Amino acid sequence: MGWVLFAVAAWLLGLLINVSLARRPSSWWVSLAAPIVFGVTLLAVWEGVVRGFGINQVLLPAPTAIAARISASADLLWADFVQTVLKGALSGYVIGCGAAFLIAVAIDRFPFLQRGLLPVGNFVAALPVIGMAPILVMWFGFDWQSKAAVVVVMVFFPMLVNTVQGLQAADAMQKDLMRTYAAGYWSTMIKLRLPCAMPFVFNGLKIGTTLALIGAIVAEFFGSPIVGMGFRISTSVGQLTLDLVWAEIFVAALAGSAFYGLMALAEQRVTFWHPSQRH
Repeated sequence: MGWVLFAVAAWLLGLLINVSLARRPSSWWVSLAAPIVFGVTLLAVWEGVVRGFGINQVLLPAPTAIAARISASADLLWADFVQTVLKGALSGYVIGCGAAFLIAVAIDRFPFLQRGLLPVGNFVAALPVIGMAPILVMWFGFDWQSKAAVVVVMVFFPMLVNTVQGLQAADAMQKDLMRTYAAGYWSTMIKLRLPCAMPFVFNGLKIGTTLALIGAIVAEFFGSPIVGMGFRISTSVGQLTLDLVWAEIFVAALAGSAFYGLMALAEQRVTFWHPSQRH
């Protein structure tokens, strides 16, 4: 009963603090404090509910049990992070987004490619990753290269569509102005069209951050060496070590959030002039 009261008290305290923060003028520390208070409240309620109602740790481990597992398995989690995030997801993300950007520029330069490549890209984007992953694992082997190939397939089309759309964002008056300066195609591209395309490019990059991690983890379900987040999750479920599964999920969520945050920060620095960045 004490843990249930603790959960109720934690929820009420978090609610009061968040209501108080919402009434304060907007500032950087208010923006930072609100999600932290919400997250801590959620963890406290989770702990109280699990222990208060005696929920089996196999069904739902308490946050303190997950934290203990993270501390005890730090070396294992780090090895899985390197294999899945740094080798599989990051390499595939760089290759997929880089290739999509270059092909988008080629499509803009040669319009006939837009009629040929975009429908094919749309078709590839509609392919289910569950069906493509085992095929790519057979083609590229069980190591990180096959996971990077799955990530390339997942991030390529969102990046391509956003970049193609962004390169068309400059309006007619701006293009006419560049023509009055006798600017050529590449000069107009570098000085006008690429800056105008940056908000769209970063949209594609941010979408790709989450897709890359999902693709790398799902691909490991279909074959991998004895390391990696997807491999660990699938084997730990079979062994009923659910605290390790939650630890892997926590690390994956933390890595995905940090990756997305880095892209958002880079977007603020590069597109500071865009109306969407004005507060």
